[in-house]
Amino acid sequence: MRLKSKRAAWFYSLVVLPVLAMAQPPDSARVTRHEFSIQQAIDYANKNNAQVKNVLVDVLLQKETNRQITSQAYPSITGSANITNNLKLQTVLLPGEIVGLPPGTFQPVTFGTKYITNAGVDLNQILFDGQVFVGLQARRTSIDWVQKNVEVTQEMIKTNIYKVYYQLLVSKTQIQLLDANIELLKKQEHDAQIMYENGFADKLSVNRATVGVANLQTQKERALAQVTNGYYGLKVLLGMPIKDQLVLTDTLSDAQIKEGVLENSVYDYKDRKDYQYLELTRKFNEYNIRRYKLSKIPTLSLGASYNKQYQSNELKYNNDWYTASYVALRLSVPIFKGFYTNSKIAEAKLTVQKLDNQLESLKINIDNEVETARNNFRTAIAAMDYQKKNMELAETVYQQTKKKYESGLASSTDINSAQKDLQEAQTNYINALYDAVVAKTDFLKATGKL
Repeated sequence: MRLKSKRAAWFYSLVVLPVLAMAQPPDSARVTRHEFSIQQAIDYANKNNAQVKNVLVDVLLQKETNRQITSQAYPSITGSANITNNLKLQTVLLPGEIVGLPPGTFQPVTFGTKYITNAGVDLNQILFDGQVFVGLQARRTSIDWVQKNVEVTQEMIKTNIYKVYYQLLVSKTQIQLLDANIELLKKQEHDAQIMYENGFADKLSVNRATVGVANLQTQKERALAQVTNGYYGLKVLLGMPIKDQLVLTDTLSDAQIKEGVLENSVYDYKDRKDYQYLELTRKFNEYNIRRYKLSKIPTLSLGASYNKQYQSNELKYNNDWYTASYVALRLSVPIFKGFYTNSKIAEAKLTVQKLDNQLESLKINIDNEVETARNNFRTAIAAMDYQKKNMELAETVYQQTKKKYESGLASSTDINSAQKDLQEAQTNYINALYDAVVAKTDFLKATGKL
């Protein structure tokens, strides 16, 4: 028994385990299941959507730019060292009388050594520079500006997610209605077959019912294909791998769509992310005006240097190093740049003026978007309510016609007509339901409350 158990263990370890290991899919091939509410979908997109990730990188890039601006206010320290080999020392002519020669003659003399070694440290510190100070003041605004662009991008992605997410929820209702209609037609086909076999109906009634079932099944297949493509589109918006499984957990009803949105429709321009972004853009450009104005005033800096030098005719060093050092206060006064600075100031002012015009234009566009979205939402809600009642009425008509048909009081043409009217009413309701979802999303976005 022990031998058999050992053989079994050997077989399991050498044969079964490798097979099981090969059967396990690699991590890259595994399918992850996600069950998302609308808010969970938005949170996932904020972490994984490529556009959102890129604007988040822009924030990091701006922080690095701010670090570069800040570095200009810190001291700049540079170390240097060099060795000079004077291959041919320069000759200087001295007056001859210095060395006892007749006046008017010259004595050629060379100065210096073959090798000169230098090592030193230089320091430079800005004490006052208007442009640097403006750059330091603008750092907070620059970060707010790029972060607001993140919010604008997130809102755009959020709007599209809302529309696709709820469209897919509406499609569930569409599929359920198609399934119900297919069952009704199959029952109608079955009843027509029995009536035909008993001589109470002709073969045409059976064929019409059969054709109706086939048409509805085709319609369902197309709807399912559209739903599948819709899920693919939503995954792209979320930044989710296409192979992953996505399940939508929220529900949708007429009451959810209405939900008192119009009763609290007061809005403020500053609620809109794009308006906030444009305001920050204007504020950011105002710093350019100040920066160019301050470039006209003097700048003050401190300089210092400490240097050691060694001179010899051979590359041998001892303690005979000579020290040189200085401290300097430098004042730079701009006098004339060919009116370049004045032109840059005027250009910056015109840019701010354009942004003022854009802000006023955006206010008008926001008013237009809000009023248009409000009207569309009201119309969509009214159409949704009307189409729902119409669908319920078509259902009642169909059931009554069906009873008459079964009693021999209505023809197959009547039942087919009632069934087509029901399908049309259901399709109209589905379209109205989705239009209401889109209209609500557009209204919330227009008022800055999405």
